[in-house]
Amino acid sequence: MRFKVLILVVSFNLLYTFNGCSLAQQSELFIRVNQVGFLPNDIKTAIVFSNRDLSNKNFKVINQNSKKEVFSDRLNINKGIWGNFKNHYSIDFSKVESNGEYYLEIDGAKSFQFSISNNVYNGIVDSLLLYLRVQRCGPTNPLLHDVCHLYDSPRVENDKEAGVVDVTGGWHDAGDYIKFFSTTAYTTYLLLFSYEFDPKKFQTDNDKNGAPDILEEARVGIDWLLRANYADGKFINQVQDMRDHEQGFRMPENDQLKFDRPAFSGIGKNQIGMFAAVMSLAAKIWQEKFYDKDYADKCLSAAEKIYQYRHSVPDVDIVPSGMYQDSRYWGKLALGAIELYNVTKNKTYLSDAVLFADSAKSDYWWSWGDINALAHYKLAKVYPRFRNYILNNLVSFKNVMNNSVFGEGAAFTWGTTNTLLGVALQAILYSKVFKTNDFDSLIIFQRDYILGKNPWGTTFISNIGKVYPKNFHSQIPYFNGGYLPGAVSAGPTPEVILKNYNITRTSSRFDQFNSNDTKYYDDIADYVTNEPTIGSNATAIFVLSYFQSK
Repeated sequence: MRFKVLILVVSFNLLYTFNGCSLAQQSELFIRVNQVGFLPNDIKTAIVFSNRDLSNKNFKVINQNSKKEVFSDRLNINKGIWGNFKNHYSIDFSKVESNGEYYLEIDGAKSFQFSISNNVYNGIVDSLLLYLRVQRCGPTNPLLHDVCHLYDSPRVENDKEAGVVDVTGGWHDAGDYIKFFSTTAYTTYLLLFSYEFDPKKFQTDNDKNGAPDILEEARVGIDWLLRANYADGKFINQVQDMRDHEQGFRMPENDQLKFDRPAFSGIGKNQIGMFAAVMSLAAKIWQEKFYDKDYADKCLSAAEKIYQYRHSVPDVDIVPSGMYQDSRYWGKLALGAIELYNVTKNKTYLSDAVLFADSAKSDYWWSWGDINALAHYKLAKVYPRFRNYILNNLVSFKNVMNNSVFGEGAAFTWGTTNTLLGVALQAILYSKVFKTNDFDSLIIFQRDYILGKNPWGTTFISNIGKVYPKNFHSQIPYFNGGYLPGAVSAGPTPEVILKNYNITRTSSRFDQFNSNDTKYYDDIADYVTNEPTIGSNATAIFVLSYFQSK
């Protein structure tokens, strides 16, 4: 099997052209553009780079069907050096607004084809949701694999008196088969939040059972989190230990350790906040959408009960693997408090939310652990001053964007794609509540970076665009012909992080576009730059749904 993977990678490298140009042109000029396309009124930009001086060269926008030029201008904004290339030119063709299929042409080189249409983003969220079905664990009707891990968990390692606990279900976090409270709560909340933010965008019901697909997926997370609250004031924060990484690639139903997947107990203010946020929002939606009072009451009761422990537990829980270890709790506790207020109208919760959200302040970031902006957004609907915390973030992000070549609004990290999507998410929230277009470019440039306007000329989402990751660090596609719908790659990562991990790679697909400081590898062995996670998909679902027409 390993030999087959190597052949596929090498074959693809021989055939691959990086921007639709001929092989002879590759070494001279490259065009990077959003490979999905644009809404008619979008800001529309691309990056052209080369070691040649292309100043004052003309670029053209060509209609794919008629082959007629619809717009042209000169290359005159040189953003300088990135990686191995001296000249990077930003071009703007926002004046092209008519529906159609187009490509860019510059000095004989052509970009990939892209669309302009109000419907160009329809269907992407459905693909992103399919990835979460692949990640399902237990008796949850998973996709691409059989029911698995039905014996989670035989024991709680640090709570011997607990005995067997039922933490079946939920999602495998990433390419491995470990489950985490932190990322399950983050993912579940964002699914619920996405639906609440604009329910009209989430009416797809593929199995015709009366429940939107996004809420069916959220229910997988809600039910697991309820089971993870296995005793009063206690959570399971991880299922399975690091032996999972020592077993080699296998399908989850064939896991050699399926009878020996211990759970680990932990409790912290951070967990209380996220659990209360998820359960409160779930209670609100299940009551208003499904009139399911029993389930809504169950969720709300669990939220209120756990919230009572907020003064008597550690600030953050300790995750035994060290993965997804929170260092702060104010933002998550604020989110839990404001969601409790939203469903109960109990002003004690509102007072708590104000205190916690002010303590959280602006975090100038986004990740599974840095979500202060969600609490500030919810509170800004009651007290508009909380907008300023989000504004601080956005001003910082926009400054980073304006000083970058490709428009990314945050520093590269482990999980860059999730962070950039989170930058866009925060700008969307601010723009929606305060009716401003000041951050439209920030939103669109993060989206475009994820979808191809980046040094490597790839989208970072499986099966989306013309060029996308083929070799995810994930086990299930390994046994399914490489197929992994809607997965979001972790993306480019600083060399200062990568050098700490001894990864033997076999793919050189994007090497010429890596810089000394930042690298991306479409390589099945690379668990840093090319592993998908449930959290990244949840963030992508929110952001890309924003551009759907329905």
